[in-house]
Amino acid sequence: MKAIRRFTVRTLLPDPIQPLARLAMNLRWSWHRPTRELFASLDQELWEESRHDPISLLGSISRDQLDQLASNNELVERVQHAAADLDRYLSEPRWYQGLGPDAPACIAYFSPEFGITEVLPQYSGGLGILAGDHLKAASDLGVPLIGVGLLYQAGYFKQSLSRDAWQQETYPVLDPDGLPLTLLREPSEDGTGKPVTISLPLPNGRKLNAHIWRADVGRVPLLLLDSNVPANDDAARGITDRLYGGGGD
Repeated sequence: MKAIRRFTVRTLLPDPIQPLARLAMNLRWSWHRPTRELFASLDQELWEESRHDPISLLGSISRDQLDQLASNNELVERVQHAAADLDRYLSEPRWYQGLGPDAPACIAYFSPEFGITEVLPQYSGGLGILAGDHLKAASDLGVPLIGVGLLYQAGYFKQSLSRDAWQQETYPVLDPDGLPLTLLREPSEDGTGKPVTISLPLPNGRKLNAHIWRADVGRVPLLLLDSNVPANDDAARGITDRLYGGGGD
């Protein structure tokens, strides 16, 4: 039976080190060495086991260990410094802001894949890495780019070799709640927030609905459309099943 979706519970951090959650959610850490070194210093062994995934790392640290980290004044100071550095990076004027009022206020960047980091496996090769590097460079330069792509339920396949040296592929099912993603919501009567949904007409009166997940790539928002929503039929839910999957049609 095919898994529909996995669910991940995120760790509630003690107040003194609460900024670690925000640092983990902004993918600037993927090209900012000081932030990666900060996460590695929390627990080097767990950092390696998590394959350098800050969210997975924080979810693997025990409550007692988190309390110990929160009582470490030197670490708390490093966390606060890293959070302040991220705030400056996100808010201070950069190269693009010096171009004057005639520069475009917003630029959309569409790609079928974005290679930001292995933690967000939504790419297979050169095109994705190039697109990811464009987002990172735009962030550093202050270019008001918005990336738009698709959220693949299985990402790209992982390769291994059989005993007979044949390639074998596996498609791990991704849990968006375990990734550095935030589901976009709009106000609702119950106060919980209703997921933002976009709709496209399909032939024969069908409709394609999609939710929108946001990843923060430094200063650049990356919006990923997800068709695996209850309002869709089975065929529509599978549209964002796998990167470069499906048949000719």
